[in-house]
Amino acid sequence: MGDSSSQMSQPLKDFYIPDHILIPDLEPEEVSHTPTCPVIVFINSKSGGQLGGDLLKTYRELLNRVQVYDLGEEAPDKVLHRIYGNFEKLKSNGDTLAAEIQKRLRLIVAGGDGTASWLLGVVSDLKLAQPPPVATVPLGTGNNLPFSFGWGKKNPGTDRQSVEYFLDQVMKATEMQIDSWHIIMRMRAPKEGTCDPVAPLELPHALHAFHRVSTSDSLNVEGYHTFRGGFWNYFSMGMDAQVSYAFHTERKQHPEKFKNQLVNQGTYAKLGWTQGWFFASISHPSSRNIAQLAKVKIMKRPGHWEELRVPRSIRSIVCLNLPSFSGGLNPWGTPNQRKVQDRDLTAPYVDDGLLEIVGFRDAWHGLVLLAPNGHGTRLAQAHRIRFEFHRGATDHTYMRIDGEPWKQPLPMDDDTIVVEISHLGQVNMLATNHCRSKSIHDPWTPLSASSQHDDEDSCEESEDEWEGERRKFGAAKTFKFPEEIDMANLS
Repeated sequence: MGDSSSQMSQPLKDFYIPDHILIPDLEPEEVSHTPTCPVIVFINSKSGGQLGGDLLKTYRELLNRVQVYDLGEEAPDKVLHRIYGNFEKLKSNGDTLAAEIQKRLRLIVAGGDGTASWLLGVVSDLKLAQPPPVATVPLGTGNNLPFSFGWGKKNPGTDRQSVEYFLDQVMKATEMQIDSWHIIMRMRAPKEGTCDPVAPLELPHALHAFHRVSTSDSLNVEGYHTFRGGFWNYFSMGMDAQVSYAFHTERKQHPEKFKNQLVNQGTYAKLGWTQGWFFASISHPSSRNIAQLAKVKIMKRPGHWEELRVPRSIRSIVCLNLPSFSGGLNPWGTPNQRKVQDRDLTAPYVDDGLLEIVGFRDAWHGLVLLAPNGHGTRLAQAHRIRFEFHRGATDHTYMRIDGEPWKQPLPMDDDTIVVEISHLGQVNMLATNHCRSKSIHDPWTPLSASSQHDDEDSCEESEDEWEGERRKFGAAKTFKFPEEIDMANLS
């Protein structure tokens, strides 16, 4: 593989990582050029119809084959575990190239929003002092994460020229921190049946975004079922998640019908109609409306919970971190000056420690987002949010995290079902000049928004029943370095 490096043009050498950096116990190579922008590429080869496989082939032709990984063959936590363990070994042996590559490293992930969130969860669980920033290639149907940071929402070209252009954009991109959110659901173990999440015929990553904790986990409580997860774009519950569940089920049963993004979006719209999302007042049981299903509480100030009034007509609730939902729509919009003053609302910033909470009645209500300045029902902005489900309201509901839906059975014999979302650190994204996301630290950010961010810093220090347990996401197993690595020397 070393020969391919010597034959490379100069621009691609800027991204190339030698074999001995990626594969432990190889003899170090003689390398004359230190890459300016070394990248590790993760591709979901099953995303985008045939596009994922085509993209995998092109990246492997342009770069070192072993720096491009098919997520269908190897999970990102295992890959990064191995590579970062090797970084430490090489640096301890005086390998200056390894130190430079680790410092400059950038990650690329190609897939849908669920795939991108999978990698973000793994990076978060590494808990590195300098985590690598992530660029996202839009290979899914909605592509909300790529769109939020200027990478577009249309599936990309897979030819050599398109990939070289994308790599050039990765080199020029700027780093941007975004909030990470932790979600915990706890319920008393049902007397009969199970309350484990039901995936739509098994999602590609087996619900990595949300799963039941093990008996050895500190969150586990005897007599209860506890689930945990993490997200970066949104958590939603209700009819929108039900339609998404139907879409994923249909795609799993008939993959031949889902070969391109346009067809996928058309199928999604049809399922919205057949699932009753357009005439929800007739087809959707009122017991599953959010207000009848659960009591919602929010925390705006540290340590102070208050009840959130949700209109009885709301059938879907979205807790939003980024300004892109359902294929690039912005449910929160930008509140005018009167709303800012009267309701203490701000524009949506991705690093202010606040979630935007939006409600929708039905699909017709959602179409308002297509109009200039259109938005959903703005319910609140909060540092934390808690759903307390009513006893026996329904036997199940539908939930969704960053594009991955599931059907959640609910026990009927007890009312101790709590879902709580809270802030848990930040991750580094790569953003282009076309980035739609806004930072609280931008020079043009109003002072009122900045002062709210100051309150958020102390919010994480409040004490409650979850404190001390919000340490990792459900998206990856706890990261551990090999025993021979000295943790004190990690950087």
